[in-house]
Amino acid sequence: MILGLSLDTFTFLHVVASLIGIMTGFVLVALMLHSAPLAGWNGFFLVSTAWTSISGFLFPTPMLVAAHVLGAISLVALAAASLAIYGRRLAGRWRSTYVVGALVALYLNTFVCIVQLFDKFAYLNRLAPTATELPYVLAQVVVLVVFIVAGVAAVRRYRPLP
Repeated sequence: MILGLSLDTFTFLHVVASLIGIMTGFVLVALMLHSAPLAGWNGFFLVSTAWTSISGFLFPTPMLVAAHVLGAISLVALAAASLAIYGRRLAGRWRSTYVVGALVALYLNTFVCIVQLFDKFAYLNRLAPTATELPYVLAQVVVLVVFIVAGVAAVRRYRPLP
């Protein structure tokens, strides 16, 4: 039991929050690339992605694992993004801080999603059973490159109205 929920139910809610964070994060990136208002998408992204990272710490594990480190980094990135948008209203360099923080958190969530896809889906697991094989590495490298390109473009293009 975690927070009064069965492990299966808690895992389901964790995965749903993660997928909501990823989907709303992609919407945010598209909005940033078009310098469009973020409206409520930002709140959904920040809350669902933060819950994904926080809930990840609640799973029973005997020791610190890589997912805990990624979760901690994600929470720092989300804190910076939240401060930038809500505390500093994206003034000056805080605009770039928001974009980078949001994209780092989204990338980490997407990275873990790919890890889980290769671990949980038999077809993908057969292609990369140890997560060191070429299909897995290519998937992660392609996603990283896409995020770097999108991040650089978003930092350059995102100019919200005051």
